[in-house]
Amino acid sequence: MNKSVSVKVYHGYGHTQNLVVYGHVFRFRAKTNQHYSNNLFVNMLHVLKLFVLKPYPYVKVRLRFYDQTIYGHTEYDGFFKLEWKAEKNVAAGWHKVVVEALGQNDMVLAANNGLVYVPHITQYAFISDIDDTIMVSHSASFLRRLRELLIKNPRTRKTFSEAQQHYNLLALSHTEEEQPNPFFYVSSSEWNLYDYLVETFRFNNLPEGAFLLNQIKRWKDLIKTGKTGHEGKLMRVMRILDAFPNQRFVFFGDNSQQDPAIYTTIAKKYPKNIAAIYIRNVRRENEAEALVLLNEVESAQQVKTCLYDSSEAAIIHSKKIGLI
Repeated sequence: MNKSVSVKVYHGYGHTQNLVVYGHVFRFRAKTNQHYSNNLFVNMLHVLKLFVLKPYPYVKVRLRFYDQTIYGHTEYDGFFKLEWKAEKNVAAGWHKVVVEALGQNDMVLAANNGLVYVPHITQYAFISDIDDTIMVSHSASFLRRLRELLIKNPRTRKTFSEAQQHYNLLALSHTEEEQPNPFFYVSSSEWNLYDYLVETFRFNNLPEGAFLLNQIKRWKDLIKTGKTGHEGKLMRVMRILDAFPNQRFVFFGDNSQQDPAIYTTIAKKYPKNIAAIYIRNVRRENEAEALVLLNEVESAQQVKTCLYDSSEAAIIHSKKIGLI
């Protein structure tokens, strides 16, 4: 067990006027070195270790971004969110930040590097759910979801056929290769699984992006993994829209839980900001309900919608409406 204080910094995002970085400070975390094994017990042990941790609540944190210094504090669960306005124009691309946890007299307890992504000025941005939209997760079934998480490693997790092709086509939609459209991945999965998910996405050649995940959990709450309220996901999506008011967004989700309701609620409120909504049809019993919501927003708000069974069908729709 690593009992020293540590800082974890997740990919941030923003632009000159509004930059944001998230992270956690821990009193300790279990040491985890991922071995991409097919051994059931090796994979189970690795996932369990991701939940063996002790957050550091209400500790002072300091972020360094070029010549700027920004201060803040962690919340009760060790989570921090640092927002600031850049003193100089920030070029598009990835920018380094350093975050430090501070003790008495601002003594540095721990530090770590992070990255902030500033997208190019493009027409579109994409917000996608992860579980049962990109990855096969069986979110609606607690036991099947937990089994999928525990017995597989990030490189053996199954992604939906052609999802990678669709997302990479969209990354270059109406833009240049050196100026890809930004992707934001919003999930009910906890921050514990951040590195796990990043590795899955990179291994499957999905577009790089910023992740917005759910509140961190400890080992005793592992059986509750993937559970979050409708409002929590809604607020995370809304924060992205607020940060990029000049871009048009395309939403991706599935009908296993609340994505159709969340996305259509936002589209009704901000129709000019939403170009299209895509919902993967993973639960036939929810198909009719999802169609009602999508048809309503397409008719009233003129937002393009697609309920699709396969990514191939979604690609055809994207070409039809001129998105690709």
